[in-house]
Amino acid sequence: MSEGSKSLNFIEHIVEEDLSNGFAKEKLRFRFPPEPNGYLHIGHASSICLNFGLGLRYKAPVNLRFDDTNPAKEEQEYVDAIKRDVEWLGFKWDTECFASDYFQQLYDWAIVLIKQGKAYVDSQSSAEIAAQKGTPTEAGKPSPFRERSVEENLELFQAMKEGKFKEGEHVLRAKIDMASSNMLMRDPLMYRILHRPHHRTNTDWCIYPMYDWAHGESDYVEQVSHSFCTLEFAMHRELYDWFLDQVVDENKVRPKQREFARRNFSHTVVSKRKLLQLVEQGFVSGWDDPRMPTISGLRRRGYTPESLINFANTIGIAKRENVVDVSLLEFHVREHLNKIAPRVMAVLDPLKVVLTNYPEGEEEWLEAENNPEDEAAGSRQLPFSRELYIEKDDFKEEANRKFFRLKLGGEVRLKNGYIIKAESCTKDADGNITEVQCTYDPKSKSGSGTEESLRKVKGTLHWVSAPHAVSAEVRLYDRLFMDETPDGHKDRDFLEFINKDSLQVINAFVEPSLKNAVPEDRFQFQRTGYFNVDKESTSEKLIFNRTVGLRDSWAKIQQKN
Repeated sequence: MSEGSKSLNFIEHIVEEDLSNGFAKEKLRFRFPPEPNGYLHIGHASSICLNFGLGLRYKAPVNLRFDDTNPAKEEQEYVDAIKRDVEWLGFKWDTECFASDYFQQLYDWAIVLIKQGKAYVDSQSSAEIAAQKGTPTEAGKPSPFRERSVEENLELFQAMKEGKFKEGEHVLRAKIDMASSNMLMRDPLMYRILHRPHHRTNTDWCIYPMYDWAHGESDYVEQVSHSFCTLEFAMHRELYDWFLDQVVDENKVRPKQREFARRNFSHTVVSKRKLLQLVEQGFVSGWDDPRMPTISGLRRRGYTPESLINFANTIGIAKRENVVDVSLLEFHVREHLNKIAPRVMAVLDPLKVVLTNYPEGEEEWLEAENNPEDEAAGSRQLPFSRELYIEKDDFKEEANRKFFRLKLGGEVRLKNGYIIKAESCTKDADGNITEVQCTYDPKSKSGSGTEESLRKVKGTLHWVSAPHAVSAEVRLYDRLFMDETPDGHKDRDFLEFINKDSLQVINAFVEPSLKNAVPEDRFQFQRTGYFNVDKESTSEKLIFNRTVGLRDSWAKIQQKN
């Protein structure tokens, strides 16, 4: 094994073992094979990182191959979205391929199997075929059409191809072993009739290959050396190899299928069918809704490619399925955004503060550091004036000694600014506080070096100058499901666990430096969390999405419950 092999995952050990047994390194080729029937989700990100990571490690090509064998569910929109996601994560594929590229070759090979007596046309219904499959402990029963002549099978299969039959009238099955202990080997389907236009071949074909028939053969055509898939396909490996046995040339690379465990994630679902249900029933605004676990949704919410890759590398590749706490994903995005996101001022629930001893009509500009984690980020100028906004929660008329924010008679420091003292407050007819009157210490300006500026006060607040404040819509996203395993209850529908408060839309004020922010710009709203600019944002209406809070408040809530 190569140096450093102790740190390899078991998939890399498989590749290393093949190389040590004489497999030529220059013949290594991997693939990522999504089905274009939905958007990719966080689970696919792990598979992307695995396959493209192997390509980078071994300097081997990686194909992006779309398993487009079911026109009833597949669309060009999904193809385009998948390509965008892979590119956004920073990976480059060698060749863009489609299973539909090989429809003719697959058909030709099927003809060969029919001629060899290894495939036949079955004219039973799907229910009849299923009933004859048997059980894991009881052998299946052969179809009454299993011994059709080669000539009749060829004639029927040709007529299927030409669209002369209705959907469900006939299927093509491989003739293997109806008594096999592996039920997938009991004469599996190879083709079914579908009178649906295909997103690439339109109406050229009326028959479409099944996954098991198309997958291994597509790997072989592309000369993929290692075909990695999730554990639910472990029982399919025997069939994968049987189909390859029928077509391989010993002078070419024979693909090897191996399996790894899929990852499940807490407080979400990753079934494409269920994600589609969320979209179609209006629980979310679309596949890229920032509450969705799709890569497009996470991107729109403000996640970075680096955070998803770091997350995938942290959870690694395993042989057993388990549930990964989504808090780990949130940790990785916090960790990365902490390094790269500029710190800015934004007030989400504004309360006006008036500095009664600050000259009316005057303003000044204060220097603010953009990111203490990044010296190269520099600084910017913040406007300061007599009237400011702070958060409502940052002021109380009366509070105990553990409240280190603003209270009557108490002092706080305004971030990058002055120390202020609350003198009085104004209330409306319902007793709600509408304004706080304060005084400021003109000699306490941050960074001025005066004795007063060095004076210690326990609280520091963020703020925005009222005359300079920019209005913005802020979308506060939270987890879409209240339950840790929403689809893990046999007697309850996963939709019962929808978090009705997963989105709150509020109007806020942000500092004027954000006026020209564009979609996907990311920021830390000081003392609040990480936010990014939504794709619907314009210069006339800024829209920010909350990516994640500064701390894992959800975990504390769960512990309390």
